[in-house]
Amino acid sequence: MKGTRAALRYAKAIFAFAKETQVTDAVAKDMGQLQALFQENEALQTALENPLLAVDQKLAVVKALFPKVCEATQKLFLLLAENNRLGLLHQTGKQYLDLYSQEQGELKAVVTSAVPLNPELEKTILDKAKDFSKQKIHLENKIDPTIMGGFILKIGDMQYDASVVHQLKALKTTLIKTNTI
Repeated sequence: MKGTRAALRYAKAIFAFAKETQVTDAVAKDMGQLQALFQENEALQTALENPLLAVDQKLAVVKALFPKVCEATQKLFLLLAENNRLGLLHQTGKQYLDLYSQEQGELKAVVTSAVPLNPELEKTILDKAKDFSKQKIHLENKIDPTIMGGFILKIGDMQYDASVVHQLKALKTTLIKTNTI
């Protein structure tokens, strides 16, 4: 995703500042609200990335949408505006929440499946994920119909691929290596 490295730098900077001033929880709450707004309204991201819109106008929009954020979050808005990087606000918020979760001893597991998981299957996968880590795990379900079936589980830097596409590729590789049907 475009700007991910820069967003991570900003997120680390605001996290360090929030930690120093002991407002990590307040900033996390602000970032959660920010993420919810970006999910509801894709036009906001488009507006913040628009090069024809002046930086002060973008900052005014952000401040109007978030009038009651903590001082650290306001400083992030100003820093991004000063560097003409308000387009990174959404990604920076995501990165901050990831850093905050890690600090709290939580781990995010991403399950990619062809269809949405039902609660029973979600619980089963969460139980299996807990075998890999003793940390508190939050499960996120992403839908990708191109995997045809099965699932891909990512926990931190580990990945377990039980998708149909992966199994078909493995079968193809085996058939090509053995040169038989």
